[in-house]
Amino acid sequence: MLELVETTGAPSERTGFYDEPLIEARNLPRHVGIIMDGNGRWAAQRGMPRPEGHRAGSRSVRRIVRMARRIGIEALTLYAFSFQNWQRPDDEVGALMVLLHDYLLSERREILDNGIRLAAIGAIDKLPGWVRAALDELCAASASEDRMTLTLALSYGGQEEIAAAARRLAAEVAAGKRKPEDIDVDALRGEIPSLRMGEPDLIIRTGGERRLSNFLLFGSAYSELYFCDRLWPDFTEKDLFAAIDSYQSRQRRFGLVVEDD
Repeated sequence: MLELVETTGAPSERTGFYDEPLIEARNLPRHVGIIMDGNGRWAAQRGMPRPEGHRAGSRSVRRIVRMARRIGIEALTLYAFSFQNWQRPDDEVGALMVLLHDYLLSERREILDNGIRLAAIGAIDKLPGWVRAALDELCAASASEDRMTLTLALSYGGQEEIAAAARRLAAEVAAGKRKPEDIDVDALRGEIPSLRMGEPDLIIRTGGERRLSNFLLFGSAYSELYFCDRLWPDFTEKDLFAAIDSYQSRQRRFGLVVEDD
């Protein structure tokens, strides 16, 4: 029988937050990435402007971050704003920036009181100064926290991240600090900011689409993928448990042959 993780992180018998699915305490994914898709469609289905969907989605962020920390997930990376999202209409981008700023202010106490370290990846220099200031302040204030690392992927693109890493390595070669033959997978891995918390064990995508959409491309080579039809504002703690339950039912091979038990 599967065991559920209690708030202490210790395994228990058939008890916990929900009747099902149960998840194993000793086989949690260490690092989970989530592509939070479906905010706009959620709003459209209700005859609301798209920003209202993003606002509803921010409430799901709070629920899932809180539950991930309670069950013992060490690292959670959320795809909050892609590099390509800058091409959306100005009013939607502006609303997203306001929402991000509001989140950083409103969740400050929640993050610090629960021992969460906040980090960010992506071309964050493109963020408006007033958003960047709030982000930098909370990242600095939470730097010593160690119960979970919450990473926001902001102005982020996996291809762009790899290209930037290649440019840094090329500059070192040009400066004589490296030899071309020294450039290998490990050298590139060392230049990928999204790998500071390690490769994601599990990537969840909501909203019904079956693609990664430029998210954690380098680190996802052997990630387990879980696709959920539910739109992000409707994604609940029980859906998170279902994703982890699916992860725990799989045998991870990392390209190797594993003998059957």
